[in-house]
Amino acid sequence: MKKISIIGAGTMGSGIAHTFAQHGFDVQLIDKQPQALENALETIEKNLQRQLDKGVIEKEKVRETLKNIQPESHLQKGVETADLVVEAVIEDFDTKAEIFEQLDTFCLKTCILSSNTSSISIGKLASCTKRPEKVIGMHFMNPVPLMKLVEVIAGINTSPETKKTIVTLAESLDKSPVLVQDFPGFIANRILMPMINEAIYSLQEGVAGVKEIDQIMHLGMAHPMGPLELADFIGLDVCLSILKVLQEGLGSNKYAPCPLLVKLVNAGYLGKKSGAGFYQYESGAKQKEVAGYFNHQ
Repeated sequence: MKKISIIGAGTMGSGIAHTFAQHGFDVQLIDKQPQALENALETIEKNLQRQLDKGVIEKEKVRETLKNIQPESHLQKGVETADLVVEAVIEDFDTKAEIFEQLDTFCLKTCILSSNTSSISIGKLASCTKRPEKVIGMHFMNPVPLMKLVEVIAGINTSPETKKTIVTLAESLDKSPVLVQDFPGFIANRILMPMINEAIYSLQEGVAGVKEIDQIMHLGMAHPMGPLELADFIGLDVCLSILKVLQEGLGSNKYAPCPLLVKLVNAGYLGKKSGAGFYQYESGAKQKEVAGYFNHQ
């Protein structure tokens, strides 16, 4: 397995492309928006420079990694010789389903089709193809070049050979693959999202403020960042989407999104990527501050 196609040049797609390219794979980074591709390549170059500055990699590795990534705006051209495709677009089933239908037509019959989905059924995505045995989930964690975990999700028809291939591949990226079964939210988000949701409920009910909730989980539970900061980092819209998948897929209102989360998303407060969520993210600011909205409650 040598040729990897990544669909989607956002935060996750660019991180996945960076990781594969750094480990010597030929990467096609695909996005229909040329600006997204340009931004992704700039981000990858900046992140490689950080690794160089910290002594993690050599200068030659930076050059080789960038050389291994080819941007592409046409889906068919970008995937027609791939050994593996990793879909990393928005967390929306209809969008992903359309892509998988096209991939089934455009890709080699031997190509494995994977999704970086954090919650959507792999079996459901596989049903959009005529190769369900070659469809699998590869849920990378953000930031991809740094985080060790790859949650590997086997659909009901995923073959043992496909599972073995992807586990071995993840290990070759210096990752730690963990196999889980195909249920809504899998494991990572089935546990993480209810915690984030409960933190938002606690904020809504006035039990504690934004910083206080995060400090308790950071200092008391040794979490690298608190649940509200983490929600901002993930994207509040993404958190909302995953909670809806959990609520519908598991048929339980214990996963119902907190009304405050819905309110923030509807108002366009999506977290770090929009400039504000539970915190305010101002360019050049040394410290993040709690979003002004919460200071007036």
